[in-house]
Formats: sequence, structure tokens, C-alpha cells
Amino acid sequence: MDNPQVKIAFQEDILVIPIESILPLKQVSDETKKLVRYKRVAQSIAEVGLIEPLVVSRQPDEKGKYLLLDGHWRRAALLDRGEMSARCILAHDDETFTYNKRVNHLATIQEYFMIVRALARGVSEEKLAKALDVNIGHIKRRRAMLDGISSEVIEMLKDKMVSPVTFEVLRRMGPMRQVEVAELMLSASNFTVGYARALLAATKQIDLAKPERMKKIDGMTPEQIARMEREMSMLQQDFKAVESSYGEDVLHLVIACGYIVKLVGNRKVERYLDQNHPEILEEFRSIVSVTSLDSPTPDAVAR
Repeated sequence: MDNPQVKIAFQEDILVIPIESILPLKQVSDETKKLVRYKRVAQSIAEVGLIEPLVVSRQPDEKGKYLLLDGHWRRAALLDRGEMSARCILAHDDETFTYNKRVNHLATIQEYFMIVRALARGVSEEKLAKALDVNIGHIKRRRAMLDGISSEVIEMLKDKMVSPVTFEVLRRMGPMRQVEVAELMLSASNFTVGYARALLAATKQIDLAKPERMKKIDGMTPEQIARMEREMSMLQQDFKAVESSYGEDVLHLVIACGYIVKLVGNRKVERYLDQNHPEILEEFRSIVSVTSLDSPTPDAVAR
């Protein structure tokens, strides 16, 4: 049987549409225009123009009018600049939720590669800083952000929202320790600076990038650092042991809870336990009461 063709969701050609013909779903308030993110969008348009076209759909009831699905900040910035038209992608439906759901925020490492690529193509640091509405120091710091970071760590964290300061902390560790710390961050889904500094404090002197230099942590004495190293080492071992058996333990727990739910839901079994082992029945009922809301109740199972 032939597979049905998948219809393209957009018109392939980009349209240039008068801004007055584009009807927004919401207005961009003055408070929104004070946000740093909005200012970056506006500054980017001022420096390099509109990069990402607006997404619109035709209004069937109003000829020549279009409904704005995505790009309200860009439209507002264009209006503030006195622009009369905008480049648009025409969608074949008006499902606005689709676009908001598919938004992918730029990860820290992806932003680094974007900046490095732009600089390599001849864009000056000054122009890039203006386009991103940041100072030149920010560009210089981002340009050197991954210096001294293991390639394995870069690959592991490439799509994560990681603070640039976290990479500064990682840089103080050796390559193997960086990989260990990145694995712990991924397991805990914690990429904060505080967590990175805690792991640095727990790093042995020999695992530092410069082991000959004594490690210093603000507010901690050498004795406290040594004790923290021992405690964190034990904690990491316990964490890895729990992580290795977590999936299997959860599976066993789900199966056991499901069995107990069905057991208590059986009227004959429930009556027998109530008459002969009331303490066991009480424990079973306690287990049933704390199971997921999605689990069937004993009455539902019995029916």
C-alpha cells in the first residue's frame, strides 16, 4: 500500500507583507519592551535586520489580512523602527500552539559556537556586541568560554542550559575529573554554579588542572575541604550505586504496587485478611493510598 504524502505545513516562498495587514494575537506591552531579551531582539533587528521571518496565516474572513502566529516581539520592534513591511512565512493553518511548543532556546555551548563562527567570518566583536545588545567584554568571555574544557564534556553538555561560570569552575579540574563532574550534573539534572563549586571542593588535589597549586575555596579551611572531599567521594559512590539499580527498583515497585492494588481489590481476599491478618491488610491499604493517582483504586479493580 502506498504511503500517503505528508503535506508541507508552509508555503515555500517567503512573502513580504505590509505590517498593518498582520494582525497580532496579543499586544507587546511597555513593560515587556523593558526586558533584556526584548532589547536584544530589537537591537539585533537594528544592526543586521530581520533574520527569522514572522509566521502568519491567512484570515479567511478578511481579504488581505494575516494572523500573526509567531514573532510578536519582532513585529513590535519593526513597528518601533518605522518599518512598513516584513518578511513572512505563510502557514497553511492557524495553530499557534504548535509554534510556541516547538521553540528551542539556544543552549550555552550553541551560543558559543554561534559567536565563534560569526567572528571567524569577519564580524567584528563590536558589531556582534551591538547585535546581541551586550558589551564587548561579554563577547570576549564567551569566546574563551570553552578554553581548557574537555571535548567529551562539550559533547555531553552541548544542548544543556549551563551557566558560563560553571565552565570556569570546570576549567580548574583535569580532563578526567571534568568528565566525572559532567556525568554527575547530567544524572542530577543540575548545572548550576553552586553544584559545580561543591564538586570542585570535593575534587582531590591530584585531579585538578594544576595540582601543584593548593586548592582554595572561599569560606573553607583546608581541614574542612579535606573532610568534604571524603564525604563527597562516598556520596558519589552511593549515588552511582543507586543510579545503576534505580530503573530496576522502580519497575519492581510498580509491579508490587499493582499486585497489592488488585489483591486488596479482591473482596474475598480482603475479607480473609480483615478476619485473620488485620495488621497486614492495614499496611496493604497504606501502600495503596500512596500509589500514583493514575493507579486504579481497589473498587475500580473489583468492578
